[in-house]
Amino acid sequence: MHRARFFFLVLIISVPFLNAQSQPAQPAFSQVREEYIFKTGLIADLPSRYGREAVYTDELAYRLFTGELPAPKAGGKAGATRDGQPIIWEQMDIDSNFRLRPRVGRALSGAPAGPGVRAGAIRGGLSWGNRTIYLSYTSPKAQTAILSVKGNSSVFVNGVLHAGDPYNMGFLNLPIALKKGVNEFYLRGSSAEARLLFPSKPVMIQGDDPTLPHIVPGRQQGIQEGAVVIMNAGNSMLKGLTLQSSLGGQVESSALPDIPAMTTRKVIFRFNSSEIREKGIHACRLQLSIGKLLLDEREIRLEAVGTEDAYSSTFTSEIDGSLQYYAVRPQLPAGNKPAVGNALFLSVHGAGVEAIGQARAYRSKDWGTLVAATNRRPRGFNWEDWGRLDALEVLDIARKRFQPDPQKIYLTGHSMGGHGTWFLGATYPDRWAAIAPCAGYPTLKGYGSADGLIPDSSGNPQEQLLLRSGNQSDVIQLASNYKHHGVYIFHGDDDRTVSVRYARQMRGILGDFHTDLSYYEYPGGSHWFGDHSVDWGPLFDFFKWHRRLPDSTVHAIDFTTANPGISATSRWVTILQQSRSLEYSRVQLSRDLQNRTITGSTQNARVLELDLADFPSGSLWTVQLDSGIVIRHTVANQGGRLVLEKTATGWRSASRPAAWQKGPHRYGTLKDAFNHRMVFVVGTNGTREENEWNRNKAIYDAETWYYRGNGAVDIITDKEYSTELYKDRGVILFGNKSNNVAWSALLSDCPIQVERNQVSAGGRTWKGDDLAAYFVWPIKGSDKASVAVITGTGIKGMQAATANQYFAGASGFPDFMLFGFDILHKGAAALKLTGFFDHEWKLADDQMAVQE
Repeated sequence: MHRARFFFLVLIISVPFLNAQSQPAQPAFSQVREEYIFKTGLIADLPSRYGREAVYTDELAYRLFTGELPAPKAGGKAGATRDGQPIIWEQMDIDSNFRLRPRVGRALSGAPAGPGVRAGAIRGGLSWGNRTIYLSYTSPKAQTAILSVKGNSSVFVNGVLHAGDPYNMGFLNLPIALKKGVNEFYLRGSSAEARLLFPSKPVMIQGDDPTLPHIVPGRQQGIQEGAVVIMNAGNSMLKGLTLQSSLGGQVESSALPDIPAMTTRKVIFRFNSSEIREKGIHACRLQLSIGKLLLDEREIRLEAVGTEDAYSSTFTSEIDGSLQYYAVRPQLPAGNKPAVGNALFLSVHGAGVEAIGQARAYRSKDWGTLVAATNRRPRGFNWEDWGRLDALEVLDIARKRFQPDPQKIYLTGHSMGGHGTWFLGATYPDRWAAIAPCAGYPTLKGYGSADGLIPDSSGNPQEQLLLRSGNQSDVIQLASNYKHHGVYIFHGDDDRTVSVRYARQMRGILGDFHTDLSYYEYPGGSHWFGDHSVDWGPLFDFFKWHRRLPDSTVHAIDFTTANPGISATSRWVTILQQSRSLEYSRVQLSRDLQNRTITGSTQNARVLELDLADFPSGSLWTVQLDSGIVIRHTVANQGGRLVLEKTATGWRSASRPAAWQKGPHRYGTLKDAFNHRMVFVVGTNGTREENEWNRNKAIYDAETWYYRGNGAVDIITDKEYSTELYKDRGVILFGNKSNNVAWSALLSDCPIQVERNQVSAGGRTWKGDDLAAYFVWPIKGSDKASVAVITGTGIKGMQAATANQYFAGASGFPDFMLFGFDILHKGAAALKLTGFFDHEWKLADDQMAVQE
């Protein structure tokens, strides 16, 4: 059911919104001497389960890694299902669009998801999850090729895993090394378009998937930044690269980062548009060089638009240092800068929609500017994880650039963006005057979209902790936060993609307590019924009637959060630490300025901070929480803060926790390390097989980060890393204590130690070469950065750690998890240790689950 919804969503939403920069399609590469199209293949139903959590199963990977997969042949057996039925390889052929499909009469299989998998956990998963395509190519010699595949979620190339293109975007081109003789490709997917390109030179500028701003003469002009993909299909690292741009007679040169061998990277370059005066498409020449040696050149197209048009702007993201963009629908009258104190509307788009298309769906307003963030990609992260951070970056940029009235900031979005509106509205409730979800679903537990549903329960104690690490996604548990602002719910009553029952569900939940709620079902409205699906007059009238109240006038707060590292503050109260990590925390506080009292109740809060900006210096206040001991506090200076800590005997005054402890600045979970311009650190001190896995895993994660998040990442060796050189940058460490020499600098004081054939944690020891672990640890000397460790005790353990489910939007990862190689076959039954560090980054028995 959910799979059908997803594909219908793409069809309906993408049509009006795609083609961000309105540029004609460009060939990916200009220097290709030969092309090979895969015209035949085999397909079989090898069960797998990938979704929105850390646990996964994969029979293909299991059999490849153990050598138990028979050589594929038409009619041959690939294995057996859980109930003993044979899994058969069947023939595929290309259609008129060069896409490999099963032969006529082949029905999609309903093969079970594999041993140990709950049926409910896979509902809404990817349609290609249980299918494997086998392709082969006989090369006359060892050589380099570019693999271009569309429609697959990933691909094994001669046993090495690479990222896939499940959304058929067409821009993922992978440099691969072919060996002489038969080369084997195993794709996860139901159908695919696959080809090999043989480049005439190893270094090239890729023509598709640029990130480019518009030129807006008189408004956005001069030195601007764009980004293009550079491919290094050579055998050595590229260093000292420069990219020169020529536009309208103006030349700019940009130094580029290093690009490892056999990888691609999206790089930032400058161009000067000061001489562009006319609307339309303008050619910009790019030349890639090392010193005086010209490596490649090509032309890209930049578009100039009028001051009345929607346009794109680029910015460097603090998440990873990559170039991202946001779109603007300027305020009327055209050509004038927005008046200080007008409104700002943040619009978040649906699946498959570009931000510029989202902005173009709105007409300009005479009382405010609309900006549309990207979610890092048209599908990205469902506005959670790094999609959430992208929205916050754009909101911050827009506030500085357009200077709106702080009390006139509004949030809206459509479809997946409707979910984004529900999620951002509940997560940051004090930032908005009003929100308006359109055709949205509230949670990924109820509507899974492309990566499936978030499981809502488990009988396995270890998996329960994994699911707890995704609590922040369940906005229904955060529903009381919507009391902070007005809510307008808008939905077509004949929506076959996102059912109107989701709108009615939220109307029912909010209707029990919300006093500022408006609701409208558009009669006969499908999922998309024209631009008024988002640009709805009464919705913006509702916004116009609303103002965000100043903090000084709000004396009662009801605030819930699941993770202070994501959302900790509501106006004048901040939850600094929880008693139990990532369980829901709630504070309900009231203050009486006349009687100088603060009273209220708390749930799962260990340390609170109260902002005393509205209290006069020298005034004496009494604070009583949870009907406990009355705390008397004299305000030393206006604008100060009061920190309260909950002890066994009740609340007391305290000092703010030290920066090395957990807090809103760094609260843990594995994903936190993928921030602060992360760097991938690859272990090189092991056996040849270990070093190859470390490097291949880093490349696979970099490919996935680029595809899902339009991202770019530095990949370095362990011997190149130092905490001084990469200060305050997040680190993703690939390897273990025995084979990654950066371990001692980053993890010497960590209570979890992984080395060859052994894991130790909290006085417990596990032995064997088949153990894998993911965990996070704060970096010494930094108040914000963390290291995420992707590790195994041997090749089997490393192979078990190959999956990168942490990039699936809203997937739950705790601070640490240890599991065995048999996770590939048994799922959650292979978990051995999961949990969270306490507030001092110590292991605590009450914060973890162990399978002895």
